[in-house]
Amino acid sequence: MVPENLLYTKEHEWVLLENTSAKVGITQYAQEQLGDVVYIELPNVGSSVKQMAPCGVIESVKAVSELFSPLSGKVAQVNSDLIDHPEKVNQDPYGEGWMFVLEGILEEEVKNLLRPKEYESLIVHS
Repeated sequence: MVPENLLYTKEHEWVLLENTSAKVGITQYAQEQLGDVVYIELPNVGSSVKQMAPCGVIESVKAVSELFSPLSGKVAQVNSDLIDHPEKVNQDPYGEGWMFVLEGILEEEVKNLLRPKEYESLIVHS
């Protein structure tokens, strides 16, 4: 399942562009590879992140993985529900399992993201 309205990274984050902001989460494929998510560390609101730099941690029963920021910007909001309910990432990765929102994103960085068909091809060949 690769929603057509999102952009993606090779590290399996998704991005929903909304004017000059971007909502970020991990993909269905990523959460399936991780297994049951038991802990999430998100970036701090107000912090600045750089494109493809680590900005958080996702811990599952199988592994600990870094969360990468798909774009540069300032963290405007985090999904604090995930602190107490990390399982939402497994249950609804494109909805209630979203992770953070960036403001002030750079348009020129958007071209580095994968389109839905490109991401689908990536995971089919993984």
